[in-house]
Amino acid sequence: MTREQNFWQWFVEHESEVFNFELDRERIFDELMSQLNKIDENLTFEFGPKGVRREFILSADGIKSAFPAVVALVNVAPTLDRWQVIAFRPRRTPPNGVEIGDKRIDPENVEFTLLDNGTTAGIQLFIPGLQKEEAVWKQIGYLLLDEALGEYDVEARLGPIEMLATDAQTEWERRPLAELPSAFDQLVARLERRSGRPS
Repeated sequence: MTREQNFWQWFVEHESEVFNFELDRERIFDELMSQLNKIDENLTFEFGPKGVRREFILSADGIKSAFPAVVALVNVAPTLDRWQVIAFRPRRTPPNGVEIGDKRIDPENVEFTLLDNGTTAGIQLFIPGLQKEEAVWKQIGYLLLDEALGEYDVEARLGPIEMLATDAQTEWERRPLAELPSAFDQLVARLERRSGRPS
């Protein structure tokens, strides 16, 4: 069997434990990460809330070189009655807040400016409390973008990304993060029409 098939065999064998991971979160997450690392050390995962079906999101953690590993793994996923297997962190409407350690950012406090250099969509993201010397802020910013646009679009369709404090000056219009998905889609569509690339 391939590494991907081996993973799904393990998943099916432990499906009930994984579905109810809240009963032994640390052990199950460690085992799941160990299995994913056999495919690509950059792979990670997220779960949706418990229900009749539960989301199992496979992510490259924003690392573009690991995207093929996500696609290969999802492409051979078996049909599972209690699971919806999803490639890459999806867009969330509305976006969720992001919390890392003692830092939490709510999307309603974040603004953006979209940039158009004629070929690529770029973005300035204005984050309250941002301190550029702390790497955690960059991580928070990327997770917020994943929430708003989805992991695939952030890595594959978004160009330059600049993260700024809310008091930073910009000559461009600033808009609330909730408006980013529609504004981004419109800009990308214009850029693709301009270049002749398919949407």
